[in-house]
Amino acid sequence: MDFNEAAVFVRVVQAGSFSAAARQLGLPTSTVSTRVARLERRLGVTLLQRTTRRLHLTEAGSLYFEHASTGLGYLMEAEAALDEARQQPQGTLKMTAPADLGDALLGHLLAETQARYPALSLELWLTERYVDLVAEGVDVAIRMGELRDSSLIAKSLGTIQWALFASPAYLQQAAPINSPAELAQHPCVQFTPMGRHHWELQRGANEIRVPLPGQVLVNNIGVVKTMVESGQGVALLPTFICQAAVRQGGLQRLLPEWRGQADAVHLVYPKQRFMPPKLRGFIDLAVTALKPLFVA
Repeated sequence: MDFNEAAVFVRVVQAGSFSAAARQLGLPTSTVSTRVARLERRLGVTLLQRTTRRLHLTEAGSLYFEHASTGLGYLMEAEAALDEARQQPQGTLKMTAPADLGDALLGHLLAETQARYPALSLELWLTERYVDLVAEGVDVAIRMGELRDSSLIAKSLGTIQWALFASPAYLQQAAPINSPAELAQHPCVQFTPMGRHHWELQRGANEIRVPLPGQVLVNNIGVVKTMVESGQGVALLPTFICQAAVRQGGLQRLLPEWRGQADAVHLVYPKQRFMPPKLRGFIDLAVTALKPLFVA
């Protein structure tokens, strides 16, 4: 079956002549006539009776035109819908991110995405589990640290920098902290993934391991930040989640020449021949919103 023949026949009937249809289709009149004749031979019926003045549909031609025009109309609507979908993000976008990163950043990003693309539904999984994007049908992930799957496309967002923070209220009544060694004199709220027994700090090429008493161990970065803001000691925190609190006077960075580890952060998504608009739109927004927060 050649849909081009059917499409040309329908256009001839709608235009009222071979020449008018040829002009609309941008084809020679002879090509239009040949395609209709070929359609008639394939179907084994006469569809059009030609006279010098006009065309007349046969009974078979009327029946074929009725169904063919309806079918082609549906195809044109389908292509128009697909073209619109290519331009306007819609459907459901599934994403995953580490729980601590999601708590701090993604609420604002999701709100901005929904405001920009109201036809797009969002589903966010916050988990420390490594999610197989292809196997679990997830569109995009935000990942920190070394990337494990080279089959995914990765877009760098920068680096998450860890640094020492305490509240001004705590520092006013505590012993001064002028060197990493003096941290041993202070209560330290420890985010367990950063070390249960010590912190590793760097200053340029110099590295130091700071032993910790391990009195308060917490596996949620939001809880650690809240405890430090309330004056319960010192913590090693990612700088991006402390920016607002520093501006507002709730936190103060300590020993700014020293830092903890630096974790690369990426947007990752499966390779695909055509990137759906929902993914392209989200990635553009995410890069704009998140990249300025991280160290380049």
